[in-house]
Amino acid sequence: MLIKRAALLDGTITDIRVGERIDELGDDLVAAPGEGVLYAGGGAVVPGLHDHHVHVRSAASALDSFFVGPPGVTTKAQLAQLLSNATPGPDGWIRAVGYHESVAGELDRSAIDAVVRRVPVRIQHRSGALWMLNSEALSRVGLAEHPDGRLRSAEGGWSDAVARRESDLAELSRRITAYGVTGVTDATPDLAADDMVSLLAAHRLGEFRPRTSFLSPGKKILHDDRLDLDGLAEWIADQHRAERPVAVHCVTAAQLVVTIAALRAAGSHPLDRIEHAAVVPEDNLPDLAGLGITVVTQPNFVAERGDQYLADVPAAEHDQLWRVASLRKAGVPVALSTDMPFGHGDPWTAMRAAVYRTTPSGAVLNANERVSARQALAMFLGRSDRPGRARAVEPGQPGDLCVLSEPPATVLAELDAGMVAATVIGGELVYFAM
Repeated sequence: MLIKRAALLDGTITDIRVGERIDELGDDLVAAPGEGVLYAGGGAVVPGLHDHHVHVRSAASALDSFFVGPPGVTTKAQLAQLLSNATPGPDGWIRAVGYHESVAGELDRSAIDAVVRRVPVRIQHRSGALWMLNSEALSRVGLAEHPDGRLRSAEGGWSDAVARRESDLAELSRRITAYGVTGVTDATPDLAADDMVSLLAAHRLGEFRPRTSFLSPGKKILHDDRLDLDGLAEWIADQHRAERPVAVHCVTAAQLVVTIAALRAAGSHPLDRIEHAAVVPEDNLPDLAGLGITVVTQPNFVAERGDQYLADVPAAEHDQLWRVASLRKAGVPVALSTDMPFGHGDPWTAMRAAVYRTTPSGAVLNANERVSARQALAMFLGRSDRPGRARAVEPGQPGDLCVLSEPPATVLAELDAGMVAATVIGGELVYFAM
């Protein structure tokens, strides 16, 4: 297709001929016979956004799940009212996501039974690593004798029916391409080969349009109560021997310190990643830079959960939370993601969070970690394998583009998904704002 009068981020107005790759840029390009034409009208055109850490199947399932965490649900009474009034989905289950202990403490089967007993209920913790089931749900998945109904992803041994079900990938695809997203990296750990094949098939068949890459099998989630430096170093070395980079989930300082030590022991790979880096002590900034490791982080959690951090995290540690600017200043490659569905899936919201660092109440968390709008946008433009290296609109680059309705200055000033006018993947128009 041919995009006429596109404005690049530097203000240049040009025409863009694009197929599977960007073929040419130039003034007054003429459409070939049968070539589609899209008039950008001076609106900005940037590489398609890549969300570098998402969970595709979970996000699709969450589309028709109830949200039971802050800020929408904050008390035990609100949770009980929502669950008691919930209508089961097509499979007969009540499924809820986003739970946090601040609402009603540590839920177990008895607590959920007290509200809903005859319908299977599955509540997912906002971390994604814990499911809480009532007695009816436990019976449905063959775990009727489970002591408390609290099932952790790291334990395994329980039915896939708890964590996965058939979901509407087409609707998820429609929603995220409307944000200008043309690619995602699925960060689900231990994703089976048939799961990856099915998602790739969904892309090939047009059900899920964004290009999809995977961190599994090189993704590992760490838990503070089971940190094993030698075991982690051995796992990293095994992955590297198989010519696979690793991606290590680090949401606490202890997890980050152990991961840095393990990478030093095992040796690093140029494509290794740290996922989240929610807490980074000052002393670890040069460690990360020295390893040459990329950090994929989610400043959107400042906008979504920042007030809770201000209340729960000691004030002396606030400057360690969800760093961006200091990582970049230290020379660490940084990319952004949403962690959808555990974070909101709008990357433009994440960009604004990186720029303003504003919590839901309007407070500012860790202002020194602010970055410019241009930097925030660039951190969603990386390649799937090199997330810290932004792509550009130039010949030879993939034909994946985000066309916006406003010029670059307005786009950078507002960082609003409402300005996405069209999304192009491989030269094909996959979203067009009517």
